[in-house]
Amino acid sequence: MSTHPVPGADADPGGWGVRGVSVVFGDTVALRDVTLSAAPGQVTAVVGGDGAGKTTLLRTLVGRVRPRSGQVSAPATVDCGFMPTGASGVWQDLTVDENITFVAAAHHLSGEELRERRTQLLTTAGLDRAADRPAGALSGGMRQKLAFCLAILHRPRLLVLDEPSTGVDPVSRVDLWRLVSRAAADGTAVVMATTYLDEAERASVCLVLDRGRALASGSPQDLLAHTPGTLTSGDAPAGDRALSWRRGRLTRSWHPGPPRAGEQPIAADMEDAVIALTLADQHREL
Repeated sequence: MSTHPVPGADADPGGWGVRGVSVVFGDTVALRDVTLSAAPGQVTAVVGGDGAGKTTLLRTLVGRVRPRSGQVSAPATVDCGFMPTGASGVWQDLTVDENITFVAAAHHLSGEELRERRTQLLTTAGLDRAADRPAGALSGGMRQKLAFCLAILHRPRLLVLDEPSTGVDPVSRVDLWRLVSRAAADGTAVVMATTYLDEAERASVCLVLDRGRALASGSPQDLLAHTPGTLTSGDAPAGDRALSWRRGRLTRSWHPGPPRAGEQPIAADMEDAVIALTLADQHREL
């Protein structure tokens, strides 16, 4: 196990993860005292807007960024799998099969073990008929599925995925989530950043980040049950003191206090909960 301790930080007894981690780039604090746990057999989702610190957190977890303070606990590099965002996880001039062979060589996989693993992953990902196609000629969704196969090829103990389904078609999103779920069912600890909050609702644990700080962490059910303030829905914004945004044909309105006279609060979904957490944090700073 590779551990990067800093005085004052204790190891997390629950598995892999980070505890009290802060990361600074020049004058920018990218992460501030963030804690995240990654348990074997579970999916942990990291959500937040652009600049929230999601990618920095994932790169810190796999040892690509060293924190200024806090502790990182992760398996040895050989037991980690990392899928970066976009198409950077594949070699586009190589075919699907050549990508598999190249990564397998790095992990000393060969012979029957490699043949079985290749067949299993490409069939599950729906890439078995594209094995001879250059990765650069694949659709965005197929490239993302190939990148996932490369990250999981060596059966890592910790799998870290940076927005694996961003920009792919709905069918490929379903395929990717099936692959993620199967990896967790096989005992892998999975940590994934995602911009799709319906995916976050399927995770065991969600961490909500904003401007490098953790706003909330817990099961999706806990986050929904403890959404701060009052949320309503209607054809127009609910009063001058409410903050509002569009959801389809309707307008969501939120304010930090309990329901006012005549208000009919609605139950939050994950998108509502993340927005409410962010607005509540901004309200506290005023």
